Amino acid sequence: MSDQVHTTPLEDIDVSRPELFQQDAWQPWFARLRKEAPVHFLADSVNGPFWSVTSHKLIKEVDTNNQVFSSEKGGIAIVDPYVTGDDQIQGQSFITLDEPRHMKQRQAVAPTVAPKNLAEFEPLIRERAIDILENLPVGETFNWVKEVSIELTARMLATLFDFPYEERSKLVYWSDLATAVPEVTGDDSIDMNKRYEELMGAAAAFYQLWTAKQGQPPTFDLISMLQHNEETARMNEDPEMFLGNILLLIVGGNDTTRNSISGGVIALNQFPDQYQKLRENPGLIPNMVSEIVRWQTPVIHMRRTALRDYELGGKQIKEGDKVVMWYVSGNRDETVFENPDKLIIDRPNARAHVAFGFGVHRCMGNRLAEMQLRVLWEEIMKRFHTVEVVGDVERLPNNFIRGIRNVPVRLHKG
Repeated sequence: MSDQVHTTPLEDIDVSRPELFQQDAWQPWFARLRKEAPVHFLADSVNGPFWSVTSHKLIKEVDTNNQVFSSEKGGIAIVDPYVTGDDQIQGQSFITLDEPRHMKQRQAVAPTVAPKNLAEFEPLIRERAIDILENLPVGETFNWVKEVSIELTARMLATLFDFPYEERSKLVYWSDLATAVPEVTGDDSIDMNKRYEELMGAAAAFYQLWTAKQGQPPTFDLISMLQHNEETARMNEDPEMFLGNILLLIVGGNDTTRNSISGGVIALNQFPDQYQKLRENPGLIPNMVSEIVRWQTPVIHMRRTALRDYELGGKQIKEGDKVVMWYVSGNRDETVFENPDKLIIDRPNARAHVAFGFGVHRCMGNRLAEMQLRVLWEEIMKRFHTVEVVGDVERLPNNFIRGIRNVPVRLHKG
């Protein structure tokens, strides 16, 4: 594949191919685009024609200019919204709205992750992280993704929604389902009707939860906050808005944290000098968390649609054009991050990453994600000398979420 990077004509480069991310072979393709065409047009793909924006600076220009680049016009993913039967609900969430509607809905749930609530969350996160780590099989090989990454995020999602704790695995399942469409995964065998039925099951479960909470005093969970904000208090009466916002909050609460937990273990094994640096100075954990998020970049891209003609990086974007910000590329921009493909846990500008987006659509739960990662690594370092990767990492074919399915590890006490 490395030969293809240099021999493929520039105009034919398609960085949206899901197999690039499954094989973890995306880096040289984006490096070439950053060097030769940081604003790059592909005339034909399974996702139609689109512009790729790959430099850190130009990604920020698009992300902050929401007057020109719309989330509402065509959605936030490279795949175009599905045209389905008249009786099928299409979810619409506040991340797919433009101002002023976006901010009004966003502010309904923002208090859940406000500093005061985060401070109250921390002891609970720590308690659950300790419980998970204390019950891991030391000296045996197991899948870190299943036993740690998924388990911790499922527990926290259940708490955030006040969802039945014993049914928390459903939240992870629905999150995975939300991005499971052929253009995103490359899997043409996906039964879209079956997928729709399963997502309707998610909607039904949350309708039930919503009904049970109605008339109750306000609490800090997301459902309660939505019910007690005038912008979203009647959200349950709008099936599009209800399903869309619930799925957004599930995916947002799951994917970033889960895949950064997995990615951090992979990165520290890939760069053992950094793992040793961490052992010598656990105080680096907060900065390391930012660096892990940069290095992993859980959300690969976000899409916008141009509302008018606009010149970007010397290229002429036309009204109606699809513009894709490749966060995964911006976070490896050599002009911003020295030695960008390496994890450097004390990197001075680690927080300059664009993994959480930029501007009005910046990830609302970024501080909660960082807290979960920080607390988990604090507890890991108290218990284990090494979380050793002992086999091949299995990644997901997905051009939207940089997902990891299996990280075989063995724990060493020291």
